[in-house]
Amino acid sequence: MTDYKGIKTFDELIEREHGKIGTESRNSYEESAQLFIVSEMLKEARKEAKMTQEQLAEKAGTKKSYISRIENARGDIQLSTLIRIFEKGLNKKIGLTFL
Repeated sequence: MTDYKGIKTFDELIEREHGKIGTESRNSYEESAQLFIVSEMLKEARKEAKMTQEQLAEKAGTKKSYISRIENARGDIQLSTLIRIFEKGLNKKIGLTFL
């Protein structure tokens, strides 16, 4: 069991659970976290637009199974397709930030 004594911040907790920034474990965690965030953003935007996955896929020129995979945070996401889904399918702009 992990010892949580002395942990005072969320960053300290993440480091304790997944390792220091740059380690394989931490990189894997960060990637999964980002994929989860994108999946939740897509689900929320689609539901706000009152669309089914099938309707969104048709409007964006992709497959329902691809929309489902993104919304369930499974598999890789091709950036050009993600942009098309948001811009053509949901009439939303995507902004990217590199840190």
